[in-house]
Amino acid sequence: MTEKKINPMLKMALELGPIVVFFIAYLRIRDQSFDIAGTSYDGFIVATAGFVPLLVLTTLILWRLTGKVSKMQIATLILVVVFGGLSVWLNDERFFKMKPTMIYLLFGGALGIGLWRGQSYLKFVMEEMMPLREEGWMLLTKRLTFFFLGLAVLNEIIWRTQTTDTWVYFKTFGLTAAVFIFFMTQGKIFQDYAIEDDNPKN
Repeated sequence: MTEKKINPMLKMALELGPIVVFFIAYLRIRDQSFDIAGTSYDGFIVATAGFVPLLVLTTLILWRLTGKVSKMQIATLILVVVFGGLSVWLNDERFFKMKPTMIYLLFGGALGIGLWRGQSYLKFVMEEMMPLREEGWMLLTKRLTFFFLGLAVLNEIIWRTQTTDTWVYFKTFGLTAAVFIFFMTQGKIFQDYAIEDDNPKN
């Protein structure tokens, strides 16, 4: 199915909105305790309970508007529902904090399996956005595999050794900035291995 074009700002709001809402909600209620059905929940768990259905809703809206949701978005949504749901159900914030680890292990592992088979799964996902020669895709995939695995390790270190406040800031800003910086530093690959348009428009 061909993806329908929507306003880029709306698309960004739907993709990033849930994490921004989670961050703001956490800052506002992090020191509060909520008694629900005889069980006491802290602000982190309540913010997580709101984040999960909000992400489901925005993903559905994005799918209805564009007619397409990427496999990475689907995998992320499933892991958010599973680990976020476990955190709320068991009243244990550790499961939600482990979620980025699982996401990056999944992505890094999938790309690594592709490399082991001599293929770039990244190419299948991003070829239309960035046309590269096969060598470029393999090099970028190899770097991204190690990058994702590194983020998984880093998330484990942060949530196990730092405060919840530190982890929330890391998840909201640190991981997003890391991915942005990674692709910004791969400019030489895009230059050296770009596929030139043989039929430029006049």
